[in-house]
Amino acid sequence: MMRVSLPVDPGAKTRGEVATLQLIRRKTDVPVPRVIAFDDTARNEIGFEWILMELMPGRPAYYRWRRMSMSAKETLVARIAEFQSQLFRCGGLSFRSIGTLSTSSEVPEPGPIVSSVFFAGPHFHYTVPRGPFTSSHDWLRSHLMIIIKEHTTALSTTDTADREYAEGVLRVTRKLLRLLPKIFPQLIHPAERTILWHDDLSLMNLMVDDTGRITAVIDWECISTMPRWVASQMPEFLRGTHREVKPDRNRYTDVEGSEDSTGDSALEDSLDNEGKTELYWIHLMEYEQTQLRKVFAARMRQLRPEWEVEAQESQLRVDFLEAVTKCGGGFYLKRIEQWVDAVERKEFKVGLSEVLRVGMRKEKDKDKGKDKGKA
Repeated sequence: MMRVSLPVDPGAKTRGEVATLQLIRRKTDVPVPRVIAFDDTARNEIGFEWILMELMPGRPAYYRWRRMSMSAKETLVARIAEFQSQLFRCGGLSFRSIGTLSTSSEVPEPGPIVSSVFFAGPHFHYTVPRGPFTSSHDWLRSHLMIIIKEHTTALSTTDTADREYAEGVLRVTRKLLRLLPKIFPQLIHPAERTILWHDDLSLMNLMVDDTGRITAVIDWECISTMPRWVASQMPEFLRGTHREVKPDRNRYTDVEGSEDSTGDSALEDSLDNEGKTELYWIHLMEYEQTQLRKVFAARMRQLRPEWEVEAQESQLRVDFLEAVTKCGGGFYLKRIEQWVDAVERKEFKVGLSEVLRVGMRKEKDKDKGKDKGKA
């Protein structure tokens, strides 16, 4: 397979992906493509950077998920935990900063970060630090400064709605910037320990065979070494709403026009709903994610006994990162602001995900609910 790259971050993006794939193949048994050849310049016949790599077998787990047994899903999740544990050890203690791998030597070093946050649109030309960052504080501060620069420029627009939107983003971003040093130390020496972290480990990026066995983990472009608290999160495909009770299929509406369920050809661009409303599959996925998170956590505890404590102690920092990411996209601004205000008041009863889902309930609303219950 040949990956041809646009010059979004010339040279660095290609070198980073090659170095990452080569290191993972040397130091782990995570199934990733072998790099056959590459050119990190545009001085070639096609005029673009390129990587020629091994074509990995299997199909995205996304298309097979509904037909996989729960046992097969549990095996897959346990294997992902094993991969994650190996990445904690990958490179030993050599990774001491946040950034994208910049060489393909035996032990490559993190360099300037290659990320869509840093190169999308006009961002590549902003004058902000790009790493390698010695601390989470410096990395997140650069991220926030990019948001501020982008939306400060938008204030000059003549469109009232766009200007009000920019003002809202800036207000929340500046609140996050003030909160930043209260959560992350400004001065760290030696530099923060980091590990390779696949931040888009979705079912589309997990290749499986007919039995559900993982054949490849793909899409390692723009992957960087991240602080260990970032890697305390669940993989992307396991994140979702908590649901302990398995949905009863018979209680959901039947619908017509489902895809042909006799073969995989119908699943290339859509999924077979098997005659059931999409809500059933959403609720089933939430239930399965809830159960599979337990499987992942149990396997991680076996492989890294300290992982569960790390995950618990990292939650506030993980929430802060999600708030920055969603604020940069302009999502949930009012609820992010509610969460920031609550943290400033040292109220930690509700995590960001819950606030994003239902908002911050006021104490008087809670009291009303109690009164109704008494009535």
